[in-house]
Amino acid sequence: MKPLADKVRPNCIEDIVGQDHLLGENGILRNMIKNGYISNMIFFGPPGTGKTTVANIISNKTNKKIYKLNATTASLEDIKEITNEINNLINYNGIILYVDEIQYFNKKQQQYLLDFIEKGKITLIASTTENPYHYIHKAILSRVNIFEFKLLEKNDILKALNRAINIFKKDLSAQIELENGILEYISTISSGDLRKALNILETCIYSCIPNEEGIIRVSYNLVRENFNSCFINIDKGQDYHYNIISAFQKSIRGSDPDAAMHYLARLIEAKDLVSICRRLLVIACEDIGMAYPSAISIVKSCVDSARELGFPEARIPLAQATLVLATAPKSNSTLKAIDLALEDVKTKDIGDIPNHLRDAHYIGASNLGRGIDYKYPHDYKNNYVDQQYLPDSLKDKKYYIAGKNKMEQKINEYQINLRK
Repeated sequence: MKPLADKVRPNCIEDIVGQDHLLGENGILRNMIKNGYISNMIFFGPPGTGKTTVANIISNKTNKKIYKLNATTASLEDIKEITNEINNLINYNGIILYVDEIQYFNKKQQQYLLDFIEKGKITLIASTTENPYHYIHKAILSRVNIFEFKLLEKNDILKALNRAINIFKKDLSAQIELENGILEYISTISSGDLRKALNILETCIYSCIPNEEGIIRVSYNLVRENFNSCFINIDKGQDYHYNIISAFQKSIRGSDPDAAMHYLARLIEAKDLVSICRRLLVIACEDIGMAYPSAISIVKSCVDSARELGFPEARIPLAQATLVLATAPKSNSTLKAIDLALEDVKTKDIGDIPNHLRDAHYIGASNLGRGIDYKYPHDYKNNYVDQQYLPDSLKDKKYYIAGKNKMEQKINEYQINLRK
């Protein structure tokens, strides 16, 4: 039996929901299709957002022979079979090769296609759920246009579900009654994935037995009890996962505790304890640092507690650590100081360590001049004495610049007074 998602799949651009930036009035893809211009293209975005549908519509609008491959199962021989057909085409204006999930093509497969794409013998239309800049050969990237498909809005999914209900009624020759709020609920929990929404609707309808009058009634409780949480797409190690991690850190850096809680909740829902703990420890030093030096100790305690507890209890110390960091004063002086020092070590003639600072704990060290002129700070007032510590070539270099926050300004004031 054909899945509902395939039955509902539009055959024209006007019936596609969402992607207004590409397919709306004066959208670039919409106008390209109207003008009959087909270029090499890669459609990139989450599942269930219309990539395959648009590719099918484009294919049907051309006078080219269409071949379809799924990169998860296709071999190099499959590609060669298609390219061997190029010189045998009659009444066709070339070939369109549609490759689904192109990120699974290996380097050799991508390079084989390159020559045919470059000479215009094949028009490539591909789709991928992963960022093509991470997976696709650079030579191919330079010859294609990349169009990003975005998660669908709730109202877009709702529109498609209503269309699906009408198709269901015709297929089943039955009356379908849905309790109020069901389609809105499905639109919400599918989190921008239309295919997911259609699968939920299809499952719910087919799980109901028609009554004596032949009416299929779907209750709200049936849907709620069996599909009780939003679908969150977080594949560890993939692009969307790193986007959430990035948003999490940037929200904390931006002192927005509410946004930080939201992205933490996404990561907790994905059960990604390792990434959360690692990121919190980094943030404590990178974004708070010397503005609140004890933040790292608090965060380390919370992280240790979370690892000890495991989910679901781990969410509580993780939330505490996140709020501590999001509401703390911010400073990146630690990060800047070490990066400046590393840059000099990597790129400059840093010179030798001054003789008076070198190790002198061995017989004969004094004969080499090691440690002779070293002044022990604890022998002086305030445990400080002026002497050179940096190599001669860097002796006036300044790496640590105090941030403009209460803690570091106090540190700066102390340093200045010490040197007086």
